[in-house]
Amino acid sequence: MGYTVAVVGATGVVGHEMLATLESRNFPCDKVHALASKNSVGREVSFGDTKTLKVQALDDFDFKGVDIVLSSAGAKISADFAPRATKAGAVVIDNTSHFRMDPDVPLVVPEVNPEAIADYKKRGIIANPNCSTIQMVMALKPLHDIARVKRVVVATYQSVSGAGKEAMDELFEQSRKFFVSDAMTHEVFSKQIAFNVIPQIDIFMDDGMTKEEWKMMVETKKIMGGDIKVSATCVRVPTFIGHAEAVNVEFDGEMTPKIARAAWKKFKGVSVIERDSEMEFVTPAEIAGEDDVFISRVRSDQTVENGLSFWCVSDNLRKGAALNAVQIAEVLAKKYL
Repeated sequence: MGYTVAVVGATGVVGHEMLATLESRNFPCDKVHALASKNSVGREVSFGDTKTLKVQALDDFDFKGVDIVLSSAGAKISADFAPRATKAGAVVIDNTSHFRMDPDVPLVVPEVNPEAIADYKKRGIIANPNCSTIQMVMALKPLHDIARVKRVVVATYQSVSGAGKEAMDELFEQSRKFFVSDAMTHEVFSKQIAFNVIPQIDIFMDDGMTKEEWKMMVETKKIMGGDIKVSATCVRVPTFIGHAEAVNVEFDGEMTPKIARAAWKKFKGVSVIERDSEMEFVTPAEIAGEDDVFISRVRSDQTVENGLSFWCVSDNLRKGAALNAVQIAEVLAKKYL
């Protein structure tokens, strides 16, 4: 049986990856609708290597007959259209932040908490976590199953694609202007991003934390349960694709690099890069287009009992967004629809 799927935000970078991932993973769909704003109506977007779809307007689209909606068009847009889609009978898998902390909406990474998908029936919506949260909980889950995670201190190094196409264009233009000594301007980011790093992702909150840092804290708890403490510092860096994280974890039981490597190697979706391998360690430039979360620089933290530090890298447009959403759709279609 094939499903009817709608992709909201089909002209954006994540929407493009959603369409590509649906096709490359042979998701069982008979029909796919590409939806975006009225300004994009009539444009053609790629669906795989040989197919194209004509963009339709989200505002007046009739969701009757649509089984699954993959959405990545901004929180305000999701808040507006999702109730309309679910009322028509569709299940919405939403990549924005709007529904993530709603207690009636499951927040899912299929390798970590697939059982939560069953709760979609409460509102007809499943939330895709933040890209930086996804790759961190992928790394934490197999270790947490061995020795409970007590505390995580993480510094992220997040690519500009996490802020959308306009952010990628801004990095490109600033880099070009740098080499020809033109004056730089910035609109997407609060400061120059080319040849710089910005310790701000999303808005600042009253306690000095940014919204992105808060997301990592609360989303990790919702996905993994328990009372895991998370301290995050989220930084935007001048790379186009791929988020990296320096992660330090304290456990309540024995955890060594040897134990961790063995657990990761058994966990689907995680790849470990050994220090004595040809790569030695992994960087964002090397994993663009890859599905796995890559871990390297694994070492004990000598300052605490049962402490571990590691370097974690993932393609934020794939596992951090589009792939995770499609994987949710795969479980949903197989077990629940």
